[in-house]
Amino acid sequence: QVQLVESGGGLVQPAGSLRLSCTASGSIRSINSMRWYRQPPGKQRELVALITRGGTTNYADSAKGRFAISGDASKSTVYLQMNSLKPEDTAVYYCNADITPTSYSKSRNYWGQGTQVTVSS
Repeated sequence: QVQLVESGGGLVQPAGSLRLSCTASGSIRSINSMRWYRQPPGKQRELVALITRGGTTNYADSAKGRFAISGDASKSTVYLQMNSLKPEDTAVYYCNADITPTSYSKSRNYWGQGTQVTVSS
């Protein structure tokens, strides 16, 4: 069974920084891509950033220039460095990944439980 566990959320003042982490564990054959989504209060979940197995990254317009996604394959972990945070970045941040488990031949999609990020003075 594959699990994603996020950490690093919390309360931060505007213009501050946070780094989120997401670690995949379990019977994993390969991690194909990992993403960060967020869901602000009362709004739909939206994609923030993604990174592929080859290291290609992509960002939502709201994240460009302020957020950086990176991965450590040796730790099966993806990070989201968030700088210059704004109150509108307040949301539950979710890790999402396409992973091929050892017991399957195809990739499956997994979600973490989410971590709260609150930007407020």
